[in-house]
Amino acid sequence: MSLLAAEETIATGSDGQLVIAAVLGIAVVVALITWLKVHPFLALILGSLLLGVVGGLAFTDTIASFQAGVGSTVGNVGVLIALGAMIGGMLAESGGADRIVNAFVDRVSARRLPWTMAGVAALIGIPLFFEVGVVLLVPIVLLVARRTQLPVLAVGIPALAGLSVLHGLVPPHPGPLVAIDALDADLGRTLLFGLIAAIPCVIIAGPVFGSWISRRLDLPVPGPAGNGPADPEPPAGGSGSVRTGTDLGEPTGSEQRATATATVADGRPTRRPALGATILTVLLPVLLMLLRAIGELTLDEGNALRSVLDVAGAPMIALLAGVVLAMFTLGTAVGFGRQRISDTLGGSLPAIAGILLIVAAGGGFKQVLVDAGVGDLVGEAAQDWNLNALVLGWLVAVGIRLATGSATVATITAAGIVAPLASGLDGNTVALLALAVGAGSLFFSHVNDAGFWLVKEYFGMTVGQTIKSWSVMETLISVVGLLAVLGLSVVV
Repeated sequence: MSLLAAEETIATGSDGQLVIAAVLGIAVVVALITWLKVHPFLALILGSLLLGVVGGLAFTDTIASFQAGVGSTVGNVGVLIALGAMIGGMLAESGGADRIVNAFVDRVSARRLPWTMAGVAALIGIPLFFEVGVVLLVPIVLLVARRTQLPVLAVGIPALAGLSVLHGLVPPHPGPLVAIDALDADLGRTLLFGLIAAIPCVIIAGPVFGSWISRRLDLPVPGPAGNGPADPEPPAGGSGSVRTGTDLGEPTGSEQRATATATVADGRPTRRPALGATILTVLLPVLLMLLRAIGELTLDEGNALRSVLDVAGAPMIALLAGVVLAMFTLGTAVGFGRQRISDTLGGSLPAIAGILLIVAAGGGFKQVLVDAGVGDLVGEAAQDWNLNALVLGWLVAVGIRLATGSATVATITAAGIVAPLASGLDGNTVALLALAVGAGSLFFSHVNDAGFWLVKEYFGMTVGQTIKSWSVMETLISVVGLLAVLGLSVVV
């Protein structure tokens, strides 16, 4: 059954029935993930089936609706996530991330290091998933803190803030891409507004909060691999021979693992990647998509330059260009052969399989919400209550985030619920709605979030210390992100 056919069989149940269906569907997803520890992919499938049937859709129509949502989401988002992961894999394996960090860290004073770490983390966080960025950056943070005698949180919080803000607000990360797809937002505008909103988020939740909390939580600097995972899993990509903190002296757990598992001596880079070329590779997809967005806002339709920018800045083309450039600047240029480059690109994909499945199932869940009529019900309620769509999207995402601990699940579910509101909004506001949902998905990470435990173990903190530092930092990002989005809505 086609998506159009599924839409023609929207449930005729009462408003009360749709409310019950939505509550039960979301409750099942939350309970399965948090209580029974079921993988989010399966939880979203089961929650979708229950939601559709209780909401009045026939069982076959529920299945068709779910499958249509999965196909649409994977087609629009899956390719972009895969291409972004490939760039991240090349950046990690070639030592490009380490090159960027050391180039900046070694050239600034101790007083400016927190600001530098925030900026560097935001830069390398563009193509890297959050967990990979943590594995790459935390050893550097610990070594910098030890070398400069700065409090570990004064350096660590800015780095974590830079990574987290990019993860929640800026494509090609899965959360923002899913929100953009669900709301049919323009990716270029969302990227432009997301980068603008990211600036105050990184500043306030990073160096400013890091300086404040480091004076109140006196933490000893953990060992090179932290007091937690002494042998962290390497990021996706080939043999896992990530070079992290090489200029600062001590081997990391990733390097130790690579030494133990490497089967060929020439698997490591033989040359360091050039700094300028590395930065260009990371920023190229972003620049192309931004140029496309600027062209749409400033050039007439049919203009030759705009036509070129429309093609070059198309998300898939922009990210593909980044991958091709990375093959040379982070592959051939550092001494990798063709097979090594192929292995690195291919090795970056298995690690994102789980993310792709969750995103796909989330797209199906979103479509069932829409086809059952729950989204329309929410839209009508928002109008009756005179509630700002941006605030509503943020609140829904906050609720799902607190319940499930997953920023991606929160983004997917919230975007599906508020999707009908987007049809009555202009393009700029729809892009801002996607960002509001992304900001809400970062609110108060706590014990049901895997990122909470990752940070706790790496920095050797207690649960209470992690809440006072990491959880508050995430909340600041979320709240400042909402305020930035609301501010942008006034001027665009």
